[in-house]
Amino acid sequence: MPVPSPAIVHLLSTELSFGRFLDEVPLATAVLDRDLHIVWLNRAFETLTGFSRSDAYGIPCRYIVRSRACVEGCPRKNGDITTPVPCESDLINRDRVRLPVKLTLAPLTDAHGNLTGYMETIEDLRAVRSLDSRKSQAFSFEGIIGRSEKMDKIFQTLPILAQSDASILITGETGTGKDVVAEAIHQTSLRAGGPFVKVNCGALPETLLESELFGHAKGAFTGAVESKPGRFRMAHNGTLFLTEVGDLPLALQVKLLTFLDDQVIYPLGETRPFHANVRVIAATHRNLEQMVAQGTFRQDLLFRLNVARVHLPPLRERKGDIRILLDHFLEIYRTQLGKRLTGFSREALALLTHYRFTGNIRELRNIVEFSVNMATDTTIGVGALPAYLLEGPPQVPSPDASGPSPVASYDTAPSPGAPRTWASTEREMILAALQTARGKRQEAARSLGWGRSTLWRKMKQYGITA
Repeated sequence: MPVPSPAIVHLLSTELSFGRFLDEVPLATAVLDRDLHIVWLNRAFETLTGFSRSDAYGIPCRYIVRSRACVEGCPRKNGDITTPVPCESDLINRDRVRLPVKLTLAPLTDAHGNLTGYMETIEDLRAVRSLDSRKSQAFSFEGIIGRSEKMDKIFQTLPILAQSDASILITGETGTGKDVVAEAIHQTSLRAGGPFVKVNCGALPETLLESELFGHAKGAFTGAVESKPGRFRMAHNGTLFLTEVGDLPLALQVKLLTFLDDQVIYPLGETRPFHANVRVIAATHRNLEQMVAQGTFRQDLLFRLNVARVHLPPLRERKGDIRILLDHFLEIYRTQLGKRLTGFSREALALLTHYRFTGNIRELRNIVEFSVNMATDTTIGVGALPAYLLEGPPQVPSPDASGPSPVASYDTAPSPGAPRTWASTEREMILAALQTARGKRQEAARSLGWGRSTLWRKMKQYGITA
């Protein structure tokens, strides 16, 4: 059902469109009736929550805002209010992401002072919270954790890129944190007060994607019962993040290239252009140069997107980062679940630090979350880790091929047909550590997180001799 379009009269010489007036307010704003049902909301509200005006019309605000404050302390729980009531809480947007926000509910009255409804505003606190956490978090940038040499170079580059409006292309394998980097660039830029709008180019069919990106006018096609602003317009004065841009159809690649050149969009069925002040950040796990050679991605668009490039290395190339990431996510999930966990056992830590994490940071995070849920002791042991870590062949790092030959040779190949057990996995971890350390037991013990006596005892247990 189309949402009625109210007007403002007697304020200026001609009536104003209430919707367009409210859309120019940069703060997420909604108008509610006396029963807290939504009757209108602006573009900033749509961007923050992910719900459109038509989705929210007539719905109780608690089903759209989905905040902890709605359950624990709605300002109207004790009756009508007479003054604005602010509170800091959170909301869960349509993408199921929890955001820290400041909610304010203010009464709306008629000319006689009678209550007619409410106005609700929502302020996004992510930039403020990340600034506070950044002061106490070492080896990080806006929630990106790492201390390896490759990540240190990225930390030096991101603040510089954040201060420009140049298009940025973020590349890297799936799970390396491209979304986090894109949002970090936005939150540290001069556009941090504006919207950050994300579009997954591979999640929608081409017919819907064009309308989703550029919007459409009422009646532009069958089923277009009302106008839709599109993500470019919703990102006005902010950042548009195009994830999986390699999946963008060729026809839309042309329209995207046109926007990057002119900063103008033409919604479907609309003859008037809209000048959108939008910074574009794109990301992909695909090889766009190879796609250009195959004719599936436009070379001129690649040049336009690739003004600046940030390549995120896979976790297996970030030496020294696995341990700090394990501790980081452990702190997050044990706090969320209220568990008294002191860390990982030596055996579990040895297994995790030798694992290759083909799913990168996303896989590491999921492993930690699972383990925190399954842990029954104060430390996370091998038994709390996902079973597939023990079922498959151990993924140990290969020794440095450029170094000198080891002083001793160790056969790390498992016996044919031998069953996969923790003992066989641990034995192979010890062999791999000794081979990497070129037979130096002290160094091998340190890489496994053990004392030298522990390593000696386990070598004797498994019949390993130097």
